[in-house]
Amino acid sequence: MMHKYKNNEAKNCLVDKHIAFIGDSRIRQLFYSFVKIINPHFKEEGNKHENIPFEDKIASVKVDFLWHPEVNGSMKQCIKVWTEDPVAKPHVIVAGAATWSIKIHNGSNEALSQYKMNITSIAPLLEKLAKTSDVYWVLQDPVYEDLLSENRKMITNEKIDAYNEAAVSVLNSSTRNSKSHVKMFSVSKLIAQETIMESLDGLHLPESSRETSAMILMNVYCNKILKPVDGSCCQPRPPLTLMQKLAACFFTLSIVGYLVFYIIHRNAHRKNKPCTDLESGEEKKNIINTPMSPLEILLQSLCKLGLIMAYFYMCDRADLFMKENKFYTHSTFFIPIIYILVLGVFYNENTKETKVLNREQTDEWKGWMQLVILIYHISGASTFLPVYMHVRVLVAAYLFQTGYGHFSYFWIKGDFGVHRVCQVLFRLNFLVVVLCIVMDRPYQFYYFVPLVTVWFMVIYVTLALWPQIIQKKANGSCFWHFGLLLKLAFLLLCICFLAYSQGAFEKIFSLWPLSKCFELKGNVYEWWFRWRLDRYVVFHGMLFAFTYLTLQKRQILSEGKGEPLFSNKISNVLLFISVVSFLTYSIWASSCKNKAECNELHPSVSVVQILAFILIRNIPGYARSVYSSFFAWFGKISLELFTCQYHIWLAADTRGILVLIPGNPMLNIIVSTFIFVCVAHEISQITNDLAQIIIPKDNSSLLKRLACTAAFFCGLLILSSIQDKSRY
Repeated sequence: MMHKYKNNEAKNCLVDKHIAFIGDSRIRQLFYSFVKIINPHFKEEGNKHENIPFEDKIASVKVDFLWHPEVNGSMKQCIKVWTEDPVAKPHVIVAGAATWSIKIHNGSNEALSQYKMNITSIAPLLEKLAKTSDVYWVLQDPVYEDLLSENRKMITNEKIDAYNEAAVSVLNSSTRNSKSHVKMFSVSKLIAQETIMESLDGLHLPESSRETSAMILMNVYCNKILKPVDGSCCQPRPPLTLMQKLAACFFTLSIVGYLVFYIIHRNAHRKNKPCTDLESGEEKKNIINTPMSPLEILLQSLCKLGLIMAYFYMCDRADLFMKENKFYTHSTFFIPIIYILVLGVFYNENTKETKVLNREQTDEWKGWMQLVILIYHISGASTFLPVYMHVRVLVAAYLFQTGYGHFSYFWIKGDFGVHRVCQVLFRLNFLVVVLCIVMDRPYQFYYFVPLVTVWFMVIYVTLALWPQIIQKKANGSCFWHFGLLLKLAFLLLCICFLAYSQGAFEKIFSLWPLSKCFELKGNVYEWWFRWRLDRYVVFHGMLFAFTYLTLQKRQILSEGKGEPLFSNKISNVLLFISVVSFLTYSIWASSCKNKAECNELHPSVSVVQILAFILIRNIPGYARSVYSSFFAWFGKISLELFTCQYHIWLAADTRGILVLIPGNPMLNIIVSTFIFVCVAHEISQITNDLAQIIIPKDNSSLLKRLACTAAFFCGLLILSSIQDKSRY
């Protein structure tokens, strides 16, 4: 993966540095493209066959081009001066030349022999410089022979290959007892093989290609200094943190513990195995399949989780697998969407109940939305604004369901116990907490989980605080309905205050220990931006749930199988309004010109398309009576899919794509997707199993577990502080 350096990043990396490009017109091209990364306004002007200086005095960056079109005594003298004068010696040297030698000597074999002799005499000097500086020898790009002018016809690809072979053989063998420190810069040659036919003269690369070469050169030098996440080349693997080492020890012990337990259990089972009566052929005693003990389930779950986390680490922290950049095209987004739509329609079944937003329907909704979001991420479709705005609605719809689902549960059940809260918080956060430790990432990095966690707590506090108003109590008097609406109005007031008071929001979430959860890159701005982007939609979900459940209780809705939700006339009118609203939003989103302006309107208008979809999906009785089991299956593991994609489907923290099988994109995506979905499903099972063990229903046991959990997180905070100090 190649990080695209901005000029301020380039200046940061190259501060107080001197870079020298020495060679012919091709090296001059590379020099210009490199300088334009630092200063995009730098112009290609002046005499082409002379030295060209560049200096940024503010950043204290100096880049020079030295005109030496042949590998000869002149180039050797220039390099020799650097070996003798440590002050003048550049930090980075980029050298290369050959085409002038071919041209001047008409491609003769004698010229090739002389080139080899000259480069042999320069090699020890380059090797000496390479011990303290970064030295790159640029291999010659191929030419497009049909476009070459008459005075360049002798520059053939056959000759260029011969000169490249000579340079590689000499420079790689310049040190007898160790590997050469001079690096071969061959990427430009590889790029030219694909793009040289777009050249204007057959010799020089088109501008886009040389810009790529220059950016790769910047990656080669700067990645090890700035360590960008999406720059997978040329930077050392980050050292294991203390928490990662402790996690590795814990999972190793869990795996060993489970293996020991399994061996002991298996031996005990063999001893109790029934023997067969030889005469009758019948077993003397019946086999009783004993259920797994909680300890066995715990060890098995931790063993599987340990192996899965090792896979996560190998995919996105070790240098075991390649990563590649995303390149968006309409086909890479829309064709997979059509595939999954066809599959989803094909696998349809009847629902167990025909209520609005029944369980099968909400699972289906989560499922297809999650699949669209996954395709959106892997195709890099965020660069296409209409798709971005529609996906923003899908994220808002998830949060709408959070408001709808949790409000409905508390309103109907009236269960505000600690057990319920712990169950929800554990299921939401277990995987993310483990990933924060194993992958050394802050909690806010997995922004969606903090978002749904905070909103769950907001819903809980809103409804649990005095006076607790639930459906059972409200049925006796409309006064309680009014009281609940007052609570919701106060919640809306608080949301509006925090949305338009960034200072107050940041002060609240910058308090320790909240800051440890919500800070990203040293501040909580990212958290404020994410929260603000969908600030009203959870409230809309709660209000919709209250309205729907009230109408349902008063038997205003017809939710029988095959029946429209309202009378035919009202149903048709609402369907028409819903379709028009849905399409109107899509037209507006598709005509968006500016992401910032559209994001400003999104919190207020996203609910239009969400409500329109709910009505279209639920007003017709036949639509409410069926669901897609294909989408519903994915919906049940949607949270795990969303979180796992960061490291084992995408790569470099979602900025790239994981490459398990290089050279075959289609096979790679099939294999990596299969593993990714299997892992997400397994983690969902592990989370459910551990939730049953770790969160008991008995209150006294639960309080003890909560005390242990508090101690665990205190330990994490202490270890995190120690790590931060050591990094600083």
